[in-house]
Amino acid sequence: MTAHGISLVARQEIRTRLRTGRWKVLLLVWFVVVNGFALLFRLALESSAGFDWDVEEGVIMFGGVLLAVLVLTLLVTPALSAQTINGDRERGTLATLQVTRLTAGEIALGKLAAAWGTGLVVLGLTLPSLFLPVVEGAIGIGRFVVVVIVVALLVGIVCAISQGWSALLARSITSVLMSYMTVFGLLVVTPLLFTLAVPLTAQPVDGRYRSYSEEHTEYVWWLLAPNPVVILADATPRLPERGVDHIGRSAADADPLGDIGRSVRDARAGDDGDEESVGPVWPYGLGFNLVLAGGAVWVSARRLRAPARTLPEGIRVA
Repeated sequence: MTAHGISLVARQEIRTRLRTGRWKVLLLVWFVVVNGFALLFRLALESSAGFDWDVEEGVIMFGGVLLAVLVLTLLVTPALSAQTINGDRERGTLATLQVTRLTAGEIALGKLAAAWGTGLVVLGLTLPSLFLPVVEGAIGIGRFVVVVIVVALLVGIVCAISQGWSALLARSITSVLMSYMTVFGLLVVTPLLFTLAVPLTAQPVDGRYRSYSEEHTEYVWWLLAPNPVVILADATPRLPERGVDHIGRSAADADPLGDIGRSVRDARAGDDGDEESVGPVWPYGLGFNLVLAGGAVWVSARRLRAPARTLPEGIRVA
């Protein structure tokens, strides 16, 4: 497996995408919609009462728009890689690639690089709205760089998982559905499972005047760890407790990302601890997702080996 082989597959995949789809129009629409939403959000913040300090508006805009960008980008990502393998097999073009001197690993990683690169272009088109608070001085450049790197990694993870479904399942419509179900599971099912599991951790406590139940979130906090929103919020550097306005608020108090990160660490600490006494949550969630992505890449390479011993019913070789 060589870098040249991987880049060769990636370039060919990108050329195919540019020929077969109206990517320029789609990217233009994406750019206008996302940045237009961010602009309207900022105008709404400026027209709302209660903001006496300009930095608060920039901090809220950065956190709110970033969360929206993360969710929207992850919803777009499965469309980039959920048909890369079984779609080519259905069109009869995959076998042509497999009979070349390219290895299965080069084909899998090349297709992943093309999908991930397209996802990074989609992410890059959202950066103007995210960079505005940096220009205003509400957000530091270091914080901006960290969140962009984290979102880029999450996009790559979803690309790898979606490609794994594409390699594992025979029909492209099924792999697309399973890819979206995976994203739904990470974004929605993980906090739902945490919410349902918390009451199960309740233990009776005999107080001085009455007995009551105490929930122990420190037993089930790990259910939240794989959630992309949790990973992003917890990995984002905290804003300093400075620049207090006339009613005692700081920029950190207006930060949506900081609020989510503190809530997750409080859940890990439980009632008997505090967020300062526990470590970060994001390494566990990101590590879990990276393992899933690595397994998906391994599945993709294994299913691309030629000659294939067995093929799904109704699937042709070429």
